[in-house]
Amino acid sequence: MLVTGGAGFIGSNFVRRTLATRSDYDVTIIDKLTYAGNRANLEGLDVRLVEGDICNSPLMNKLMRGMDVVVHFAAESHNDNSLAGPGAFVHTNLVGTYTLLEAVRAHGVRLHHISTDEVFGDLALDDPARFTEQTAYNPSSPYSATKAGSDHLVRAWIRSFGIEATISNCSNNYGPYQHIEKFIPRQITNILAGGHPKLYGTGEQVRDWIHVDDHNDAVLLILERGSLGQTYIVGADNDHVNNLQVVRLINELMGRDADDFEHVADRPGHDMRYAMDSTKLRTELGWAPKYTDTTTGMRAGLAHTIAWYEQHRAWWEPAKERVEREYSMRGQ
Repeated sequence: MLVTGGAGFIGSNFVRRTLATRSDYDVTIIDKLTYAGNRANLEGLDVRLVEGDICNSPLMNKLMRGMDVVVHFAAESHNDNSLAGPGAFVHTNLVGTYTLLEAVRAHGVRLHHISTDEVFGDLALDDPARFTEQTAYNPSSPYSATKAGSDHLVRAWIRSFGIEATISNCSNNYGPYQHIEKFIPRQITNILAGGHPKLYGTGEQVRDWIHVDDHNDAVLLILERGSLGQTYIVGADNDHVNNLQVVRLINELMGRDADDFEHVADRPGHDMRYAMDSTKLRTELGWAPKYTDTTTGMRAGLAHTIAWYEQHRAWWEPAKERVEREYSMRGQ
């Protein structure tokens, strides 16, 4: 198995999950090791790590020899960064996926492409609808637009060239090893660093939060049982939880007053609500999230995540000051 972006947040958790539950896989990782890719994420794992760019065609063709399957996580993925510098997103998410597809086609390797719910745009807060595999794409940022484009490339290579591939669109992930620029680990590490959580605007935005292990279990099921050429929606039915509730729950779990947070400037063009209908994945492949409960649906997963950041200060503390300085420059 070749895992692109396997030193990043979701990719490294996927590798850990694969090695723990599927011992027959021999895993190679290619990662550019930018700020979001970290060798420390792979500490203790029996894998081969290749530092490189998925846009490097000779390298991708070399790595593809002898592979049975590729799982494609590599992407520029932070919305705020895409607003500040969209060029990197075009390069990695579009050119990189094209390069990978050509290598897969040349060597006859099975591909699973990881995508996002953000390709669908957003829903109004009072809209009861959920995104399905048939929902039209309506991206709203350079990040989501380039991920939408990469999905279209994969589908075109399936139809035009007959490659063996599947796609999954997942909702917002959280869990261990997530970069502290992201919403949930930023709030956790702010508290651990002696500060306060920061809430964009009024905090009404809704995300269908899913623990990274639940996402990766879905990916492994799709690899083993999914129908070639198909797309699968992955969501944990947490589309009733807004950002304000998440911040309050983090405060509660960390022994603080629920309303002890600071409002900061909202993100330009901030999507309001994402909601995922994972019926196809659940009924056809038998998947269900394990990190769930009857209140917010996130208590168990957040408690697990908070404990990880408490126990791994050396992993996140060196970057904390820089990340907060960059947010401060944007008024956030």
